[in-house]
Amino acid sequence: MRLSHFLALAAVVVVLRADPLSKSLEIDFFREVPNRNLKALAVRSDGRVLAGPTQRELPGKIPADLLWSIAATTDARAWLIGTGPEARVFHVNTAGPSDFEVAEAIDLEATHVFAVCPIDDATFLAGTSPQGTVTLVRSGKIVASVTLPADSIFDFALVGGKASAVLIATGNPGRIYRLELAQFEKSGETKGKLTTDELAKVGITTFGEIRDRNVRRLLPLADGRVIAGSAPKGNVYAFPATGGAPLLLLENREAEVTDLLADAEGSFFAAITLSGTPGESRVNRPPTVIVTASPPTDAPDSDSTKNERFAGRGQLIHFPAGGLPETVVSRSNTAFYRLAWHDDTVAKWVLISGGEQGELLAYAPAERRSINLGASASAQVNAILPSQPQARGQFHLMRNNPAGLSQLDFSAAGERSLETRKIDLGVAAEIGQVRFAQISGPAENLRIALRTSFGSDELEGWSDWTALQPLDGGWFAPDLRGRYVQLRVAHPQKDLTALTVDKATLFYLPQNRRPQLSDFRIFPANLGLVPVGEPNPAVTTTTLGQLLFPNQRDGKDELGAKRKGGLLNSPIVPSPGAQIIYWTVTDADDDNLAATFAITPEDKDDWTDLAVNTSDSFVQFDVSHLPEGRYRSRLAVREQAPRPEAQRLSYTFETDVLTVDRTAPAILAAQAEHAGSAWRISIEGADALSLLEGAEFKLNNGARVTLEHPVDGILDSRREAFVAEFTDARAAGANSVEVTLYDKSGNSASRRLPLR
Repeated sequence: MRLSHFLALAAVVVVLRADPLSKSLEIDFFREVPNRNLKALAVRSDGRVLAGPTQRELPGKIPADLLWSIAATTDARAWLIGTGPEARVFHVNTAGPSDFEVAEAIDLEATHVFAVCPIDDATFLAGTSPQGTVTLVRSGKIVASVTLPADSIFDFALVGGKASAVLIATGNPGRIYRLELAQFEKSGETKGKLTTDELAKVGITTFGEIRDRNVRRLLPLADGRVIAGSAPKGNVYAFPATGGAPLLLLENREAEVTDLLADAEGSFFAAITLSGTPGESRVNRPPTVIVTASPPTDAPDSDSTKNERFAGRGQLIHFPAGGLPETVVSRSNTAFYRLAWHDDTVAKWVLISGGEQGELLAYAPAERRSINLGASASAQVNAILPSQPQARGQFHLMRNNPAGLSQLDFSAAGERSLETRKIDLGVAAEIGQVRFAQISGPAENLRIALRTSFGSDELEGWSDWTALQPLDGGWFAPDLRGRYVQLRVAHPQKDLTALTVDKATLFYLPQNRRPQLSDFRIFPANLGLVPVGEPNPAVTTTTLGQLLFPNQRDGKDELGAKRKGGLLNSPIVPSPGAQIIYWTVTDADDDNLAATFAITPEDKDDWTDLAVNTSDSFVQFDVSHLPEGRYRSRLAVREQAPRPEAQRLSYTFETDVLTVDRTAPAILAAQAEHAGSAWRISIEGADALSLLEGAEFKLNNGARVTLEHPVDGILDSRREAFVAEFTDARAAGANSVEVTLYDKSGNSASRRLPLR
């Protein structure tokens, strides 16, 4: 009898291991809270929640579709804003407590005003695109104007911080021009694009040039160098104070340098957006519909409220003085637009205005951490700058889609809250406590709420928000169930500068799922299993892995591994009357399981238990005393401790039919005939209970062949015929053949035939 197929199948063994019944999920607020779900709170990259800035839309309206540029005048409450597509510049006064005043400063004969540069209270420069004009305006009138040999004016920078000379960044080609204000003011309005010699006559000379198409940003440093950022490659250059050939500091592809910000001692930061789409194309588009994590009850269908997802990436690069550039912040699906310093007694941060969902970010150089600050009610925040020099912690935001102004205030009081995104627990579950690693500051009025859903839809199917009550250092509410959860943290107190909240942990009990029978095998009779004893336990030691990933179920993994090794090493020996049954039972929740195996005659319902509450994956018993016939079998599996009794599930599987057959198959016909140059030997047989397995043909000269392929081609019946052929060379010297017929139960019948 062949044992190979049993040994192959026995290599698959069940390991009954059980992890803790309840689970816990760490909620990292930095990862799980979208910027748009932050209100007056900030989240550091280590997951800690801090008091954040408030935001408010400034009332009033600027009559323009797109706001491209903003600059502070010498008046702390007055701003110049360049717009498009009508190339108008507005003077905006935000001193009013309930509204801001808007007055038109100039309406240029162009399309877009990408850059403005205040000179004094009444005078400013404006740069347009795609005409490439530079215009000096004083008291609402054009004093001087010139069209440069370029398509766009992207930026202005005062040389040495004085209003005597200005650097101009242009696009197509990428150049930097130096404009002498005193000479330019006398030139008046000039029509048509001027040559280099003609520009020199009006006080404009070439300061430097790059091979990239556009010079997007300029930053004069204290040491006299001028830093330039380009597009569409996104390179960063350093020009000498006197101009000329630049030094390449950083190379990119398909990117644009959207802003530059100086730091102390000659270092600086660069905001870079990596994308194949230029910034003006991202801003100049239809308004984007914003979806929040907590939509109103009358929210439209989710298909019509999907956000437009930006496919690029934003980076903040630090260029230390005398060092190499380093990426300190990188954010996928977010465009970085402008930078500003926030420096007060508590923190010194680089503020980053972003998109394409109006994200507001920060970077703390001292801690080397990035911070989420929230989001504006727009698609892009393409400018951020201090509200006034003497007031710390207040910033003006210029936004588009929709266009308007907002104020970011780190000192104002306001309702503070956050909401996580939809969190998938992986399975329907009962919700337990929410606990925080640490809370400091005024936490007595902290409000925690939770809502759940059994579906993945963002808008429908959610329960109402349920307030969690303090319980033993955590927060809890009974009878909360769901697969998806959202957590809300709020505090009614206005001033929470000292409040910090660390990561949260959500405890839950997954839905108890029934055990599954993945494999069941009845092996041939008359084979016995000699289980190998479990190895002696080694000296107990504690490893670092056990501390990092503790097993809370009393060494169940180690026990399962020992049993597996013992069963795989167990020998199989001939044993008349022995029967081995093997199964594999799995449990999705890793419960401890016990199995009871029973049989009954096929036409009766009188069950006999052969294994009761066993944790083994097999049973071995004697069938020699059982009457021949077919027996139904069943495997009843039940969950065990530590699952509480009331929660234990069980299931009874109807398993395969066991055939008890000790009678050899009957040989119906057998013959040997010589045809041509070979002996053709055939045998036909039948068995009353078992399928036939094959036949063995053995000549008395030692030649033999075993066949499992019947004459009809398919081994599928209790009656089969087999034919073997022996050439004269193989049959030389033989005068008889013994033919043995086998059935699946291990029985055999033989017949000897003469060879004449």
